Amino acid sequence: MSCVEVLATGPLATVQDLGRPGLAGIGVGPSGAADGGAFRLANRLVGNDEGAAAIEVTFGGLEVRATRDLTVALTGAPCPITVDGRGAAANSVVRVPSGAVLKLGLPDRGLRSYLAVRGGIDVEPVLGSRATDVLAGLGPEPLAPGSVLRVGPAPQQFPRVDQAPVAVCAADEITLRVAFGPRHDWFTEEALTALVSSPYEVTAESNRVGMRLAGPALERSRTDELPSEGMVPGALQVPPSARPTLFLADHPVTGGYPVIAVVVAADLDKAAQARPGQRIRFRRGS
Repeated sequence: MSCVEVLATGPLATVQDLGRPGLAGIGVGPSGAADGGAFRLANRLVGNDEGAAAIEVTFGGLEVRATRDLTVALTGAPCPITVDGRGAAANSVVRVPSGAVLKLGLPDRGLRSYLAVRGGIDVEPVLGSRATDVLAGLGPEPLAPGSVLRVGPAPQQFPRVDQAPVAVCAADEITLRVAFGPRHDWFTEEALTALVSSPYEVTAESNRVGMRLAGPALERSRTDELPSEGMVPGALQVPPSARPTLFLADHPVTGGYPVIAVVVAADLDKAAQARPGQRIRFRRGS
């Protein structure tokens, strides 16, 4: 039985869960929610298992109609929310009556929001996950007007809180900690200094695969050809343009350009909320 009818999607809306870890050996990347912390919180608020499938919304604009009474929560980038024209709050439990339309406006900060529905989005899993991988083309297609989604049975546990206090997404500069390597020795000392002392700007050439960054050139000290190596979320790969690309959830499993540094795992959620035009600073961390 369908429970969610998609009326509009904004720039991009996909079904996500916690992804497909451990399959790089067969050429499949992890995918899953780009901001894992916000995703898990949305599910906890409605009493779901943390890994239940939910909707990742890029820069607002989602409109859905409930075909039965639903309980939902929105986390991540704080979009204005209305249910049949009445305002609702982010990071809280929201009731959506049957027939009502839930609309998300544009967030004033951050990029990605998560709409969890009590019971989880029930789409067919692929390789054990319901995540949409936009690079590999695995999982359900990105949502489109007219998409109809089933919702699974409600879990036995009930939501335990009405609202969760969370830190707001940064509206100006974002600081991300990095560890140098594995190929930092392919770059000049000036490049290493520039990476952690100068700001970079997120360009419009960014998506769930990665963010192309504009800023100081990172010149190599070696010009050899590098055999393809394994990639991880947070890798800062430097192509011939000498400007880094920061890999996100749907990154390729291998790459042939050197990786100067890797963003520490604890800061990847912040990276996922960086929007085009926003500045990023990198600093050395552990």
